[in-house]
Amino acid sequence: MKVALGSDHAGLALKRMIAEWLHRDGHQVLDEGTFSEESCDYPDFALKVARRVAGGEAERGIAVCATGIGMAMVANKVPGVRAAVCNDLYAARYSRLHNDANVLALGARVIGPGVAEEIVRTWMKTPFEGGRHSRRLSKMAEAETSGKGEA
Repeated sequence: MKVALGSDHAGLALKRMIAEWLHRDGHQVLDEGTFSEESCDYPDFALKVARRVAGGEAERGIAVCATGIGMAMVANKVPGVRAAVCNDLYAARYSRLHNDANVLALGARVIGPGVAEEIVRTWMKTPFEGGRHSRRLSKMAEAETSGKGEA
């Protein structure tokens, strides 16, 4: 699977680890930066990841900052992106099963590398369940395209 991966300076170390885990599991990584510990703006990298996913260049995306919150907020501005902040395995599993999340946002200052690795692996291997959840995703997409936020 192709995975777009990006971080700001706060998430750089964890992003590098995630790239290694993904490569080891046979995934192709599209590294969208940053490549330096110099202070930078997380929206730049969240947008790069989100646009790769929305454009079909990557099947999934992972974005890392200090909390994951900013990355998810920005990524969710891109139509077709369903970004979820996941700080535990339950959220990772159900963001895929029920919400078909296509971008995972992680907080490098919230979770440690061991938990992050389990979250990434769980999120990557969990399929979308479909069924009644497909109807809900359709409503989400409708609200997104109408621009009115109404479901």
